[in-house]
Amino acid sequence: MADVSPLARPFPDLPEVAGCTRGTATAGYKNWTRADVTLLAFAPGTSVAGVTTRSKCPSPEVELCRRHLPWGSARGLVVNAGNSNAFTGLKGAEACARQVAEAANLLGCEPAEVFAASTGVIGVPLPQEKAIAGVQAAHAALGTASWLDVTRAIGTTDTFPKAAAREAVIDGTTVRLVGFIKGSGMIAPDMATMLGFTVTDAAIDPALLQALLEAANGRTFSCITVDGDTSTSDTVLAFATGAAGNRPLAAVGDAGADAFAAALEDLCRELAQLVVRDGEGASRFIEIRVSGAVSDASAHRVAMSIANSPLVKTAIAGGDANWGRVVMAVGKAGEPAERDLLSIRFGGIEVAASGMVVDGYDEAPVTAHLQGPEIDIAVDLGLGDGRATVWTSDLTHGYISINADYRS
Repeated sequence: MADVSPLARPFPDLPEVAGCTRGTATAGYKNWTRADVTLLAFAPGTSVAGVTTRSKCPSPEVELCRRHLPWGSARGLVVNAGNSNAFTGLKGAEACARQVAEAANLLGCEPAEVFAASTGVIGVPLPQEKAIAGVQAAHAALGTASWLDVTRAIGTTDTFPKAAAREAVIDGTTVRLVGFIKGSGMIAPDMATMLGFTVTDAAIDPALLQALLEAANGRTFSCITVDGDTSTSDTVLAFATGAAGNRPLAAVGDAGADAFAAALEDLCRELAQLVVRDGEGASRFIEIRVSGAVSDASAHRVAMSIANSPLVKTAIAGGDANWGRVVMAVGKAGEPAERDLLSIRFGGIEVAASGMVVDGYDEAPVTAHLQGPEIDIAVDLGLGDGRATVWTSDLTHGYISINADYRS
């Protein structure tokens, strides 16, 4: 495993979520002895929602999740690490279907109630016998795996395990939410991010859970980028077991629905930011805030143009206060912008405004800000009320080394 990211956060103390049990096993998808198959089992009546990649080359697991999500019911989740099973034709689809069928048989449910995700190298079919033996072993181990165990088991190039928890009160009942995620590279989500899963004991209608997850995703997982590349396997799933015993939420106007929605979005935001903190080779966590755009969507596109710019990211990696690269990224975004209305701040310090550098500009405090691990860039377009915030990491030699050696 690579050295732990300097931006890493410690693994939190996570609560149990009633109605969910966990097991891991080693299928041996790669030459390792670590756990690489995860099985989560859910109580009958568990609701499910999800968002998946918009890649035109999705994995069989993504397609399976899309088929199963309309049912709104979940009894199991299978996750494979070390093999994405993407771009593997009929062999890959058959392997996915067989593994899910075996999980359904073991859990005593319909295959449509089992969800799957795989991550790792593209183009190698999931070994069917290993996949089936792996899910059998994970089922035998149900109840023995901690949240840390399952978070580690779904990782690939991750340098630290990523998870978080929240609580919400629904009409007098306290409910728990736990989320765990993997992701380090190939991160420019479009409807999801790598593999992320949330589990809550709240009782909530699947249609409402879907709406709340989509809304949260738009402001969290779809606002991060490490390298501008969207995975073939991106999947975020939310499971609600209903074991807390609250009055079931069915509409946004129900008592406690707003509190649950806020907790879910806050959880997703922390998980998304943890992925950026583990960006391959990253040494700095960067928040980019764009305001004054003609719309929120326009602000988002401008912010992502800045966040995905190799020139911006390498300048920050080198501690270079080259704000001209931010100007470049704004200009190339293809969104409404007026040179003479634009202003830019680094770490709260205004560096450029009204089409030029500010009078008396002193680069020293900006350079000092860029030496730290947390970088703040603010851009005001001066055109309207649109605003957006995105998060990214810098681009270092470490990114090249990790990806040049990925398959070896």
